[in-house]
Amino acid sequence: MRLPFLKPMLGLFLCLFATEVLLAQTGRFQQAVNYEMDVRMDVEKNQYEGQQKLIYTNNSPDTLTSVFYHLYYNAFQPGSMMDVRSRTISDPDRRVGDRISKLSAEEIGFLHVRSLKMNGEELSFFENETILEVKLDDPILPNSQAVFEMDFVGQVPLQIRRSGRDGDEGVRYSMSQWYPKMANYDEQGWHANPYIGREFYGIWGYFDVKITIDKEYVIGGTGYLQNPNEIGHGYEEEGTAVNRPAGDQLTWHFVAPNVHDFMWGADPKYQHDKVKMDNGITVHHFFIPGPKTSENWEKLKEYTPKAISYLSEHFGQYPYKQFSVVQGGDGGMEYAMSTLITGERSLGSLVGVMVHELAHSWYHGVLATNESLYPWMDEGFTSYATSLAMNAIFQPSNDVHGGSYRGYIGLAKSGREEPLTTHSDHYDSNAAYGRAAYSKGAVFMEQMGYVIGAEARDRGLLRYFNTWKFKHPNVNDLIRIMEKESNLELDWYKEYFVFSTKTIDYGIKAVNELSDATEITLERIGLMPMPVDVVITYTDGSQEQLYFPLAIMRGDKPNEAGMPERILTEDWPWTHYTKTVKIDRQKSQIKSIEIDPSGRMADIERDNNKMEF
Repeated sequence: MRLPFLKPMLGLFLCLFATEVLLAQTGRFQQAVNYEMDVRMDVEKNQYEGQQKLIYTNNSPDTLTSVFYHLYYNAFQPGSMMDVRSRTISDPDRRVGDRISKLSAEEIGFLHVRSLKMNGEELSFFENETILEVKLDDPILPNSQAVFEMDFVGQVPLQIRRSGRDGDEGVRYSMSQWYPKMANYDEQGWHANPYIGREFYGIWGYFDVKITIDKEYVIGGTGYLQNPNEIGHGYEEEGTAVNRPAGDQLTWHFVAPNVHDFMWGADPKYQHDKVKMDNGITVHHFFIPGPKTSENWEKLKEYTPKAISYLSEHFGQYPYKQFSVVQGGDGGMEYAMSTLITGERSLGSLVGVMVHELAHSWYHGVLATNESLYPWMDEGFTSYATSLAMNAIFQPSNDVHGGSYRGYIGLAKSGREEPLTTHSDHYDSNAAYGRAAYSKGAVFMEQMGYVIGAEARDRGLLRYFNTWKFKHPNVNDLIRIMEKESNLELDWYKEYFVFSTKTIDYGIKAVNELSDATEITLERIGLMPMPVDVVITYTDGSQEQLYFPLAIMRGDKPNEAGMPERILTEDWPWTHYTKTVKIDRQKSQIKSIEIDPSGRMADIERDNNKMEF
């Protein structure tokens, strides 16, 4: 029997099947870049010209018909998005304010592409303020490469935000976000966000950068210097001669493997000190000596290596052989293998900012979560690590994360909190962004130790780094790591603490005496449920613990070191707003009952957490 419809139906089936297979080819991938740049600096005009060759590897399953470059310096012009945002937001950054609107033609920043080729063929492009939009004549196919070649010109803006020239401390050049940088493309598509002053997201690759500048300038920043004996300035190996070429300028040649950005600072007055650590890492310090810097920067040489060692032990091994601390910028800002920090600080402030920017090397530099979408996974985790490192290497504290908790709780009570899922550029206020990204992000991690136990959390942090380094993880990746370390379900923690602004508030509602026992009633007042530790202190000084994990955790955390013996463990369903239990002690024997004496649960009203008798 012939079935004339079978062949077309079979063809349709195969077509649909093939379509489904193609559509199924989604998931995680990493694009790759290989930059070669040659830049010539004119220190009289504060301008530079450059050539860039970029080998771009499309490791995605998608065919790319467009590409986008960041042109960050175009933000420093009157009327730019950064300028308007700063003048209209309710609490502008004091470093910016209305300063961009007042820049003269010689003070503005700009970054313009003069020509662009792909695989040797000229391309047309459109400059849309801080984004260069490029429609491709020939698409970049999946698992293929394209070679882009461009000529560009830039002007360094007066120091305002992160990057610029002639800052308050006299540093000539803080060269960050200075080159046309390919935007990242990931499983969510292109991330060609205009620059209005917040966070960054880049592609890992190899940078080969040559910078030609007047010979009296000293340069420090990202990358390993390839010609130290031509440059000198403290780079040359001990006992070797400096053999500088003739002329008024020097060309500095740096390479940086497996980084997603390249920063450099330059000044004729820089003092360059270096410390070689036992593990082979070289720490460079660049600062302008003087009465406000020299003494503390000399002491800083002790603390930077200590911080690298501490952070490597507790959060994953620092993967590069160099780290540079460079005086410059407008405060402190992290970059690949380096940081820019203002230098005229007290010792505590200098060490604190250095440690914070160094700690970014883990969360911004190596894990490199998209900090525009998830700034709290960078700034918050960095703040968490900073507090621990400062406590270990500089000044011990009994309130290691107290500042983060106070910052978050203040935000939660202010009525201005927005979910941590808010894009960093789109928070309604700088204060809401800062306390969410820095404070609540740090609380997330310290409170994770309360939920699953500090030991499991600490193991999870090392596993997170080693599993997801150089892969751009997101919150789901982190949660899965912590679930594997704890054998607990944690999706609820993410959904409440990250996706919502619901707050935690537990209290002791009643304590009633029975004939031979005591009945304790706890209540959940806030909208976010949590597991609850309760410690009972008796009049004889002994202590016991009640533990109430959430039923949706599907398990218990282990009893932690330093906590009293548990005498009761019962699940507390999140749907139940009260929990009543009975203990075999008379009320007269009880001195106090306290919810979470460790203070790690971010309870916004702790006054109702303790009852004394």
